[in-house]
Amino acid sequence: MAEQKNKRGRGVIVVGLGRFGGALAATLAELGHEVLGVDSDAGLVQRHAGVLTHVIEADTTDLATLRQIGAADFRHAVVGIGTDIEASILTTSSLVDLDVPDIWAKATTERHGQILQRVGAHHVVFPERDMGLRVAHLVTGRMLDYVRLDDDFAIVETAAPAAMLDRTLAEAEVRAAYGINVMAVKPRSASFTHAQADTIVRKGDILLIAGPTSAVESFAELD
Repeated sequence: MAEQKNKRGRGVIVVGLGRFGGALAATLAELGHEVLGVDSDAGLVQRHAGVLTHVIEADTTDLATLRQIGAADFRHAVVGIGTDIEASILTTSSLVDLDVPDIWAKATTERHGQILQRVGAHHVVFPERDMGLRVAHLVTGRMLDYVRLDDDFAIVETAAPAAMLDRTLAEAEVRAAYGINVMAVKPRSASFTHAQADTIVRKGDILLIAGPTSAVESFAELD
């Protein structure tokens, strides 16, 4: 079995070429990955024909069909089917039966996600929910970007507050004062650099911070 897995290609099969799956597949292709896109909708297949390495119109709920199109030869699979929950679950289950080592599946509800996990998906993502959470944080504070890594840990890009200006990070004592860590600093018209104890924060600087969700949220609200 290990020998079979080692022979798999390094490309990605993306099943479901709607808004999520199509955008993901196109991005993977732009990054130089070999991508096999699969959808039962002829229109979507045609739309992605000039973008992806290979595109196939097929019913992926059928195990024999997935085997025939070579799904078992891929290390990574993404099931981007969202509206047809039955098709999403059956496709994911079939990919599990083909022993695909790394299966990502899109879920639209918590219950959908639980079922995908039970049938064997290695990773379950909630694009609409996660994007909603991210945007909610961005529109209600001074955050420029927000990434939640766990239920209570996040990385945030935010403008430097007035209380830190013209002081080194050591002098500002951000960990003791705010319970967060400054990982990088981006001066105006420059690139991010690793944060050091003697890094001086200036007006217009952007900080990349990490810490408990409540702590980074509070820090990002400072004037």
